[in-house]
Amino acid sequence: MNRHHRFLARLAACAILASAAVAAQAAPTFQMPFPCGQAWIGSTWSGHSPAYAVDLNRGPNPDSDLGDTVVAAYGGTVSTSAYSTTTGYGNYIVINHGGGWQTLYAHLNSRSVSKGATVKRGQKIGTVGRSSAKYNLAPHLHFEERYNGSVQKIRWNGTQIPYYAKKTYTSKNCGGSGGAASGTVNTSGANLNVRAGASTSYAIVGSLADGARVTIYCQKYGQSITGTYGTSKLWNRIGTGRYIPDAYTYTGSDGRVAPDC
Repeated sequence: MNRHHRFLARLAACAILASAAVAAQAAPTFQMPFPCGQAWIGSTWSGHSPAYAVDLNRGPNPDSDLGDTVVAAYGGTVSTSAYSTTTGYGNYIVINHGGGWQTLYAHLNSRSVSKGATVKRGQKIGTVGRSSAKYNLAPHLHFEERYNGSVQKIRWNGTQIPYYAKKTYTSKNCGGSGGAASGTVNTSGANLNVRAGASTSYAIVGSLADGARVTIYCQKYGQSITGTYGTSKLWNRIGTGRYIPDAYTYTGSDGRVAPDC
């Protein structure tokens, strides 16, 4: 091999290594850490520690967010679920997403997953709180995206949030692959009618036993129904022309979990 060919070979090798480095650093498509369709105000400011973290509230009162559902921004394995006495995080969870990427959720009121658990994007992992061993806080979620231990600028659905600013964001964290989510019928014993549309005025096209597992392909608003999980106008499409009320469906979230129909 002559000198020119060796030079070209080295260039090709460098290009391959550079491409591999870029691929290794590519972040997962993180979503907001809240159920699909919810609007939250994200605050970033100079002096926030760490600088690229974001604090999230939706108000309108200081305690309005206490107990609201927090979900995984992306699928992965829980590497930490603990109460920190050495930092200001309080109850916090860290999820390892592979490739050096992690997300952190802090000041939680409750934690519903343990270390070692496998979680899916959009799965409930805890609730918003004010916990901290060092600070007296108003309820909010402190959220970080990390690469190899270093906190990165937040990106949701592929778009970086602005720094330093306060802005309202709407969650597109709408469940698993293809946006579909899982649910379980909970009627306390009775069968649940499946309707052709999002109202009891539509024809009954089937029924489901209490405890039946369903795939929720999308959700839409229709007739208000009072059921096991309160009163809701949300209906879940579980197949073509097949709908059940969300008020009788356990999804692990108190908000939307799938895209609009």
